[in-house]
Amino acid sequence: MLVHVNFRAADQREELAELHELAVSARTRPVAVVTGSRQQPDPKYFIGSGKAEELRACVERECAEVVLFNHPLSPAQERNLEKLLQCRVLDRTGLILDIFAQRASSHEGKLQVELAQLQHIATRLVRGWTHLERQKGGIGLRGPGETQLETDRRLIRVRIKHLNKQLDKVAMQRGQGRKARRKAAVPTVSLVGYTNTGKSTLFNRLTRSGVYAANQLFATLDPTLRRLYLAPNRHAILADTVGFIRHLPHDLVAAFRSTLQETHEADLLLHVIDAHDDNRHAAMEQVNAVLKEIGAEGVPQIEVYNKIDLVPEAAPRVERDEHGRVRRVWVSAVSGAGLELLRAAVAEHVAQRISVYGGPEQGYNAHYSEPAGSCVGEN
Repeated sequence: MLVHVNFRAADQREELAELHELAVSARTRPVAVVTGSRQQPDPKYFIGSGKAEELRACVERECAEVVLFNHPLSPAQERNLEKLLQCRVLDRTGLILDIFAQRASSHEGKLQVELAQLQHIATRLVRGWTHLERQKGGIGLRGPGETQLETDRRLIRVRIKHLNKQLDKVAMQRGQGRKARRKAAVPTVSLVGYTNTGKSTLFNRLTRSGVYAANQLFATLDPTLRRLYLAPNRHAILADTVGFIRHLPHDLVAAFRSTLQETHEADLLLHVIDAHDDNRHAAMEQVNAVLKEIGAEGVPQIEVYNKIDLVPEAAPRVERDEHGRVRRVWVSAVSGAGLELLRAAVAEHVAQRISVYGGPEQGYNAHYSEPAGSCVGEN
């Protein structure tokens, strides 16, 4: 069951279509949608008591097993709704975390997702012992000393501390890799953008890699680095990172700090935009907001309008600003149209920092060697 509420405040608005995509990405089957309008969330049920009863009737009628809210819920609201609906309730943050947990495959990705999940559920612990409550009195009359709630919180704190230590090691290793690349004067180019804009497909076309790509939200979680051919004996490192989304949970941003550091330390950002999306301008604003949150708003950026194969009469082209610098490139990662223009634009932008060397970059797609003069659009 999907629940979407229209709020007047711009910072509280969400897209119903995006909730449906998130639900499908989480491997659920939406059976019905309950919508409503409010000025402010209801403190008890978020949607109000009347709408909550309507939702309960819909859950019973459709035999829904989980209710997905397109908004963040407080721990109290989540508990009240689960008690009323007699089924599992997930808010937008919990839904995104669930998708991340399903997609994480690398050791680092699993650590990051587990950390974000623990930070999220730490505020939602409500259980307590019923048979070993604390007791007051003298010797022999005291209870175990702490409730189950306190035990759970202590265990979560210990686990979070352990995960942070492991992720600090990963961040240190990534930092050493970036230091080695800077020492070798190899520029780093990072792909950023809203989720499901075709970043991984573009990454595969540019580097001839086999990174998993699918028409779904958050298909890529684990950062991938590959060597990007720019010209004979001239290369850069291309990084594919996790996609952004509206109101990306802060727990995820904190947990994925080592991954997002690749974006922060990049020499150039390729902001991939879905040219076929009518809401692309809102998505661009959300991406720029996340970039500002991680301190990457000052990194040079080229806008890459992808999926022009879905836009009638759209053609590959390069747009420049008043200073003659490349501002936008229109391409299709599926057909390969315009990718040679994008490659030339990247080469032009990082020309002063490109490393000229004879052999392949060790550790970054070293098995791949682009023949001089070849075109990226060719198979």
